Amino acid sequence: MLFNLVLKDFILAKKYIVFIIIIAIAVPIYITASEVSNNGGFSGFFITALYLEHFLFATVSVAEEKYKGAALLCTTPYTRNTLVKAKYISGLAIFICAYIIYTITAFVVPMGIEKLNIFAFGSSLLIITIIWGFIIPTQYKFGYEKTKYISIIFIFTSIIAVPNILKWLNSKDISFQVAIPQIIQNLTPFVFALGIGFISMILSIQIYSKKDL
Repeated sequence: MLFNLVLKDFILAKKYIVFIIIIAIAVPIYITASEVSNNGGFSGFFITALYLEHFLFATVSVAEEKYKGAALLCTTPYTRNTLVKAKYISGLAIFICAYIIYTITAFVVPMGIEKLNIFAFGSSLLIITIIWGFIIPTQYKFGYEKTKYISIIFIFTSIIAVPNILKWLNSKDISFQVAIPQIIQNLTPFVFALGIGFISMILSIQIYSKKDL
């Protein structure tokens, strides 16, 4: 059931797939050409992944709003609990697709695009989880139309601010020395992302279960 719902989201966005792939390839190339970064590929991948998440979520939300998709799906055997879970799994699937495209681009394009290290990957996942962990329950509560501009401002502010903050920290040579094994440091963002994503999903389920469609 969950697979079919996730596939439904990708089918709704299928006419934009070529455009999405072009953007996913172009963004890390542009980032590499415009700055000398030393953050394990974080900037290029984070911006790529967050933009793809926003574009696909917006595309699916517009389609569902236009054709009353949520109300129609609730008349099927799919429970609201399942619909919410599928939304979060779709987000994770988009993130993984962004990683695959970024990695292929880094290997194929002869521009010195930084390979993504595990900490940069985990940090990107954590920040994107925080962003969407706030946006998704908000949209379930108030609807896409009432929150879309807040989401756009929030996301594009993050696209600009997060890499620049990291760049500023690097320029100031600010570092934190902690007596924690490297493997624990690498895994910590994943643990926090999992916890935040789970809490957000439970909140969304509670909101959507009481929503009048």
